[in-house]
Amino acid sequence: MPRLSLTNTMRSIGHDRAVALVVAGIVLGASALSFGPGAAASGGDTGGPTGNGDGSRIAVGGGGFGGGAVTAAYPEPTAEPAPNVSAAQLAESVDGAAVAGETAVEGPFLADGTLLKPVAVDTTVADGSDLVKTYKVKAGDTLSGIAQRFGVSTMSVWWANDLKDKADLKQGQELRIPPVSGLIVEVQATDTLESLATRHKVEPSEIIELNGLEDPNLVVGQVLVVPGAKGKPIATPKPTPRPVSNSGGGSSGGSSGGSSGGSSGGSSRPPATYSGGNFAWPAPGGRISQYYHYGHYGLDIDGDTGDSIVAAAKGTVIFAGWKNNGGGYQVWIAHGSGLYTTYNHMSSVAVGNGQSVSKGQRVGRMGATGFVTGSHLHFEVWKGPIWNGGQRVNPLGYL
Repeated sequence: MPRLSLTNTMRSIGHDRAVALVVAGIVLGASALSFGPGAAASGGDTGGPTGNGDGSRIAVGGGGFGGGAVTAAYPEPTAEPAPNVSAAQLAESVDGAAVAGETAVEGPFLADGTLLKPVAVDTTVADGSDLVKTYKVKAGDTLSGIAQRFGVSTMSVWWANDLKDKADLKQGQELRIPPVSGLIVEVQATDTLESLATRHKVEPSEIIELNGLEDPNLVVGQVLVVPGAKGKPIATPKPTPRPVSNSGGGSSGGSSGGSSGGSSGGSSRPPATYSGGNFAWPAPGGRISQYYHYGHYGLDIDGDTGDSIVAAAKGTVIFAGWKNNGGGYQVWIAHGSGLYTTYNHMSSVAVGNGQSVSKGQRVGRMGATGFVTGSHLHFEVWKGPIWNGGQRVNPLGYL
């Protein structure tokens, strides 16, 4: 086979093209040598800007091709570059494991590669809100009747709904009912568990247990039920006793009530004997909210503040006014035969000491004075002098 010389080759492909191929071969050869492992050891111009670093350089040039040398420095890679990884591949990585040399990042990821880091924060605070019931007032309801239905005191319902008067109770109205007798409070900025317990004279543990608290540190706005706590008492109305102008002389008889709460222009002697017959209902329109039983020796008859209270039978008033026996403003009437009636917790008194009254005559108005948990009449029937040797009997035997 004939051998082709360089001269023959250059002739066959043309002089200009031959020169171009030679230059390209020189450039490629220089590149290969500069990246080779022996380049640095040869003492050539390799490395950093001063020529003695670890990084490789490519030197292109030399005499014969323009006389100058062009150098380009490339820092040597310390690791293999990571291949292109799509967001979907990142999302599918197991447990956020590293892909292609990347630092492991805990997922999960969204479809577009966004790292999703959900944080579930429990912002609920245990309190007594779920313990509080609601009740819609129906026709004929009374405050004490509602309270009795839920087994709490009348005043607990009064305080829970910030009532100012029993007239505030209207059909269709929604009332908050606490689970036990006490107060429903909303925690203020200055409140602590200890300060609430001290203020309402209860143990902190009682508040924690009833409200299911897990943290004794309170939060502003937190609703708590404070068992056994008491709010402001119902304001005591000022009585308006009426002067008596009856005459007849004599004393008031078997009174043990002291002086009258009103002015008296005279007095009438109590009847010697009771003429008999059933008593009149002493609180027209009212209904019994608590019956006569051991420890409660009378009838509680519910009604609204200002409702009329009338004499159950004819007789003589032997006391009308205020007493510090828990009954507040009250009236006592002697009916003869050692029979007496008392009318307690009235908001006003309409008769005076020594006055003669007839059956069904108004003697005052219903209220909530004295030791009481709401507006009502506490009606008693005595056999024998009141608080002076007599005893209370069941009023239902006379009504």
